[in-house]
Amino acid sequence: MNLAPTMVVPSMSRHPRTGDWYPAINKPAGVVHWLENSQDADNVDWVVILDADMIVRGPLIPWELGAEKGKPVAAYYGYLKGCDNILAKLHTTHPEWCDKVGGILAMHINDLRALAPLWLSKTEEVREDRAHWSANITGDIYGMGWISEMYGYSFGAAEVGLHHKINDDIMIYPGYIPRPTVEPVLMHYGLPFKVGNWSFSKLEHHEDGVVYDCNRLFPPPPFPREVEMLEPDPNIRRSLFISIECINTLNEGLHLHHLSAGCPRPRWSKYLSFLKSNRFKELTKPKYLNQPASYTIIINKNRIVGELQGRKPKIHTLFSTECSTYFDWQTVGFMHSFRLSGQPGGVTRLLSCTDEDLKMYKGRDLAPTHYVPSMTQHPLTGDLYPAINKPAAVLHWLNHVKTDAEYVVILDADMIMRGPITPWEYGARPGHPVSAPYEYLIGCDNVLAEIHTRNPSFCEKVGGVIIMHIDDLKRFAMLWFHKSLEVRADKEHYATNITGDIYASGWISEMYGYSFAAAELKLRHIIRRDIMLYPGYVPESASSIRVFHYGLRFSVGNWSFDKADWRYIDMVNTCWAKFPDPPEASSITTRDPDERARDLLSIECAKTLNIALDLHHQRRRCPTEDVTEEKKLGDKVQVDTVLSDLNSSTGGDSPGERKLEDNLQVDTMLSDINFSLNTSSDFHRPEAGTRSNMRWMVALWGIFVFLFCATFVVLSGRKRAGLKPRSFRNKKR
Repeated sequence: MNLAPTMVVPSMSRHPRTGDWYPAINKPAGVVHWLENSQDADNVDWVVILDADMIVRGPLIPWELGAEKGKPVAAYYGYLKGCDNILAKLHTTHPEWCDKVGGILAMHINDLRALAPLWLSKTEEVREDRAHWSANITGDIYGMGWISEMYGYSFGAAEVGLHHKINDDIMIYPGYIPRPTVEPVLMHYGLPFKVGNWSFSKLEHHEDGVVYDCNRLFPPPPFPREVEMLEPDPNIRRSLFISIECINTLNEGLHLHHLSAGCPRPRWSKYLSFLKSNRFKELTKPKYLNQPASYTIIINKNRIVGELQGRKPKIHTLFSTECSTYFDWQTVGFMHSFRLSGQPGGVTRLLSCTDEDLKMYKGRDLAPTHYVPSMTQHPLTGDLYPAINKPAAVLHWLNHVKTDAEYVVILDADMIMRGPITPWEYGARPGHPVSAPYEYLIGCDNVLAEIHTRNPSFCEKVGGVIIMHIDDLKRFAMLWFHKSLEVRADKEHYATNITGDIYASGWISEMYGYSFAAAELKLRHIIRRDIMLYPGYVPESASSIRVFHYGLRFSVGNWSFDKADWRYIDMVNTCWAKFPDPPEASSITTRDPDERARDLLSIECAKTLNIALDLHHQRRRCPTEDVTEEKKLGDKVQVDTVLSDLNSSTGGDSPGERKLEDNLQVDTMLSDINFSLNTSSDFHRPEAGTRSNMRWMVALWGIFVFLFCATFVVLSGRKRAGLKPRSFRNKKR
């Protein structure tokens, strides 16, 4: 059976010269053989080396993990005590460079070419040094020279002069407890582990033919619900979930392999049903380094806070706009989506305005705002370039606002957030911002980068979404601003074939300013293709998209939307103004799943903008006589309409089938709508005061009318008394 793409390597299990039986030497021997005989080795820049007894939980991209030339990334193997004693002094001329590493090895191909022959020869050398096999020297509990290959790697790397970036969080042995804020992306099941009364050891299956025995799996571990009941401590419970994820992934792989090999379909079982369930898919979805554990959300979403006790860094979100109604309706859409997204931390609109425009500007209350002098027309050159306001505004904010944020998320006004964007989920860290790919920035590959940065090899085609550590941003912002001006002034290289700008007008100079400034500081981005989507594009995974960027025209059938068509229309100050409604989800007839996902997301984006405008008009207390008949039905119809729209955009899934993110979005959206309908915004306190004054006026009028009526009754009584006969009065006296 062909289990995987394979390169056959001559076995070194029995050493051809010494006759020593040592299968572990096949690892460096196999790497050397691959480098010498594989065409792939001539066509790659980076290599990740793993062991067969590993489960990969998420992407292992060398530069995203922090690997550099001369600085591979590896996991920590603290038991390699031979790095600190006579063993290192005997087997390397640079014992001070010996690193206790292993497991995952992520390095540049040139480093591997230099290392591989020494890795093999040092392994043979340590294996033959039987005088120093003892556990007190090597740390090998068996004292049999079994970990000679690991020392061969460390000593070979020391000889070459490689300095490892050692990451103690990247890999975990099932059964071990991860740190509270860490989500390992690699499981190494080389040691026995257990969950309750269930246990697994790969050594017990050394000669097991489970791969070739149709429909036979390893003994299934406890189900997630059972695991939750086993252990009250949340972090120990995380360890148990990692253990069952490991064996469940192995069994899923065996099941799929058996089916592909022509085995008959197995009989139904509760366990197989679980392996095919959405819950299992959610539990085993890709993980990212430093991402908090997510499986607890599936088990009990009401205990999320209790499960994630580790402190997370503080975040602040920025987006830049100008003083115009065009940016105002974008701000309304952005702020509405921000409230629904669950994004932690505060948000600030960076509003670039001239003094004259600010005097006439009506949208001051649309968002928490930091005012910035406009750079739309450059004060020295006179160049009209509004895009320069983005880096200029960020720089101004840094210089004028005190913030305790550790990470800053920078977005554009023409974006709709669908969920939180956090450094711990996407792996941002100092020196490694997160961003989305902008493949059209071809200037990173040609003369443009060579002219505008000293480090063209560090130029990355990124933009849109930015998550950056505050210390990096403080070093970076001024360079971003200056590099944007520099590229803008370089009119000789505006051509499309150099910049990728289809207008050849220098319009994307700010984007190059960002990439070139990052290259100057040698920042390495974690590039996430799943974080942002232009509506109208086919998503790689609809559920993972956190940001719609509606900067381009998109369409569904005969309906289309282009933000540029609404540049001069005041959507915010015109009561009940909204964009043409997109088609209903039920009108989508295509059977192509990619096209359907594309259209549903486009509809969702447009509906979100209209809902945001509608709620804005409600908060402004637009007169009800201008409202359509549907709006006159009241708050209940508004909520029902939102739910209907949301259900349509998710394809009409039942609550049991809808993903967790959608459920949370519904809950948050309802909360947001109820808040908007029943309370006044902080930005509309004057209206609240007006309503209060009206109530006092009504009360005073009521009191006045009551007193008037009472007076009238009294006077009328007296008048009637004065008309009685005189004889009656005499009798009284």
